[in-house]
Amino acid sequence: MKKPLTSIILFCIVLTFSCNTSVNSQAPEAVKTTFKAKYPGENDPDWHKDSHGNYESHFKIDGIKYRADFKADGTWIETESSINMDDLPKAIKEKIEKDFDGKISEIEKVDHHSKGLFYDVEFKQKGKNKDIEFKADGTIIN
Repeated sequence: MKKPLTSIILFCIVLTFSCNTSVNSQAPEAVKTTFKAKYPGENDPDWHKDSHGNYESHFKIDGIKYRADFKADGTWIETESSINMDDLPKAIKEKIEKDFDGKISEIEKVDHHSKGLFYDVEFKQKGKNKDIEFKADGTIIN
């Protein structure tokens, strides 16, 4: 009787630890170090590993939600946050009004390691939505 009970307890312990999808304690130290240097006031990000093997941190600053992505070696990739149409630069609004039809499903402000600051506007379409990346002056970059 002792053996089955021990097995059940051991199984429950393993199951409990394996079901945790957050990788906060598992994010590499290099990733945590880069995050702390880039966002010194943020001490409690939620970490997740994406399908490309990169680490995503989800956090808030002044009530605004952000997601920052890092390579496993700690290299920062990008930081993004959702914004409203009102927050888009005027040149982008004018470009959208002039050249694009359709509903906008999401707008993100993105700071990228190589592209710099840009705005990712997602338009609803049949099938797959279409993302267009704009510089602040209305130039399309993708």
